[in-house]
Amino acid sequence: MGLGTTLGVQLRQWLIQDPAALQNSRGIANRLIDALGAEDALKGPIRDLASQPLLLQVLHSRGAAQATALSSLTAQIRQTYAPAVQAELLDLLEAATGETTSPIETSDEDRFAAPQPTVVAAAGSSRFAFKDLEPLAPGLALAACGALVLGWLGQELDRLIFEGWGWSGGVVLVVSLGLLQAISLGPARWMRRQWSLDTEQSSNPRDVWRWISSAWIHRNGLEAGVNLILLVLILGASPLQLGDVVLRYSLTALACLGLSVFCAQRWQISRLWSGASGPVSALIGLAAGSSLLHWKLHDFEGAGLSIPAWVLLLVYGALQLGWQLPRQAPDEPSRPMQRLLSSTCSWGFLLGLLWALVSRLGELL
Repeated sequence: MGLGTTLGVQLRQWLIQDPAALQNSRGIANRLIDALGAEDALKGPIRDLASQPLLLQVLHSRGAAQATALSSLTAQIRQTYAPAVQAELLDLLEAATGETTSPIETSDEDRFAAPQPTVVAAAGSSRFAFKDLEPLAPGLALAACGALVLGWLGQELDRLIFEGWGWSGGVVLVVSLGLLQAISLGPARWMRRQWSLDTEQSSNPRDVWRWISSAWIHRNGLEAGVNLILLVLILGASPLQLGDVVLRYSLTALACLGLSVFCAQRWQISRLWSGASGPVSALIGLAAGSSLLHWKLHDFEGAGLSIPAWVLLLVYGALQLGWQLPRQAPDEPSRPMQRLLSSTCSWGFLLGLLWALVSRLGELL
């Protein structure tokens, strides 16, 4: 009995014992990876297989629906993997479903050769990169449209109200975020739960509106307070109008969120996203990068203090490491770097540094 057949038999037993526990891709992936043990060569293909929605249809449907899903999944496997890996994955499907897949044409040498993990992983990553974006496309599109609408609304509110009051766009944004956070802590506590976005919801069409709302309220009250203080320091003296501030805030939050969700989906990481950490990190990264590239100290004034950008970078980075490194799901097999790249603050720092570099190159050219 090969490794694929062994895994398939085990998967079939799990389905019989507790089918409800295998209703999501992450649960299937975690169990199969645990069952693999030290067989690292198949971990990449197994993760990719478990992330396919077709696998859920194959396991939880019957009759013609199962046969159709199995045929489509079999075709995908044959287009993606080397013959040795194909054989193991198809054996897994046959043992798990009791259905027979059509044979593949391969030599005995290829059939029993050890899989090459580097080649397979690279092929899987390049082939599935764009396909992984398909479930996220509705949320990304809606959030991009929402950013344009919010930018227009901010421009109109600035013209009608805040210009007369003498408020800058940065101050209005900070006050708005503070009021929303305060409301979510008191009379509308449901907002902290309903407005956030997690890994499962990110690809659910019914939850696409969370792509817009997640940037405006924090689940972590301490993180919300830190971000508001930093936004006051960074944007308090900004001359930008409210429409420009809201548009940039929304688009930056979307870019950080999209990259974080993509990484979490690829690595099957359980993650929850909420609040302004992406835009705050991007502003700090931009200031620190500009300070370094111009070889000139960039300070922020607040409460009688002059705080260099590199100080904010180190202090805020240390706080975020403490918040982002721990696993949000106890049985999650992710590595620390994967968890960091699944957070909006990490992508905020990187995008801020990248923008500082692009701006500096533009000046030099």
